[in-house]
Amino acid sequence: MNENRWEGIDEFVAVAECSQFTAAAERLGVSSSHISRQVARLEERLQTRLFYRSTRKVTLTEAGQTFLQHCQRLQDGREEALRAVGDLASEPKGMLRMTCAVAYGERFIVPLVTRFMGLYPQLRVDIELSNRPLDLVHESLDLAIRLGRLQDSRLVATRLAPRRMYVCASPSYLEHYGRPHSLSELSRHNCLIGSSDLWQLQQDGREFSQRVQGNWRCNSGQAVLDAALQGVGLCQLPDYYVLEHLKTGALVSLLDTHQPPNTAVWALYPQQRHLSPKVRKLVDYLKEGLARREEYQG
Repeated sequence: MNENRWEGIDEFVAVAECSQFTAAAERLGVSSSHISRQVARLEERLQTRLFYRSTRKVTLTEAGQTFLQHCQRLQDGREEALRAVGDLASEPKGMLRMTCAVAYGERFIVPLVTRFMGLYPQLRVDIELSNRPLDLVHESLDLAIRLGRLQDSRLVATRLAPRRMYVCASPSYLEHYGRPHSLSELSRHNCLIGSSDLWQLQQDGREFSQRVQGNWRCNSGQAVLDAALQGVGLCQLPDYYVLEHLKTGALVSLLDTHQPPNTAVWALYPQQRHLSPKVRKLVDYLKEGLARREEYQG
């Protein structure tokens, strides 16, 4: 079969979706005779009937119904390929709405987004920093930066950077109250509580949440860090809060064998096969920019 294997497919799909040759011809801007000729040639090549024809309408045969599903996917893939190639040269422009947690956004994400905007002057950005996970579809958001483990399977995720949780305390606290060597000893210590009193830990390869207790609570990671540095209690915080202080000795890492498996920093966007240039290029820029930061070296 040397003929053009794509010939007649667009005409076939149009007839199947319109249930009429004349309506299909109007959709494609060609004559009815052209539609009939192309469909007939397609049936001849396939050696099967695709339609039952009557004076008023046409209906698909069983083979036609099967063939239609595959042809529609082929059309979708063809359009997707054309858009993808066309967007390679397209510059990000228009409005991009995104969200991120407050502290991480202020320190890591917003500076990168600001530099990204400098590269693309036609782009406008609306960033909402919130520790409340916003619904991307309901809030009409193009992109969300999320930390930790993902819950929403309706979203597509791209990993931007690693994220490791540390349990730690200041040397002055450990000097006064001792160092915990097992998870059971956590109950004897004053644990600084942030936005949750559940700490993520693991034992024997099993990850779990352990409820902790203490006389201090604040829903700010920076505030938890400050209290830990002052020797008020133990804390559990992500790497970007504590790594600098672990290097200087202002904090000591504890229960290292019980750290939960690495979580991550994620870029999330609504499910769609083709990302707009502004979202795709920003996600790539964020991934490259975070990889260059000292916090993610080594």
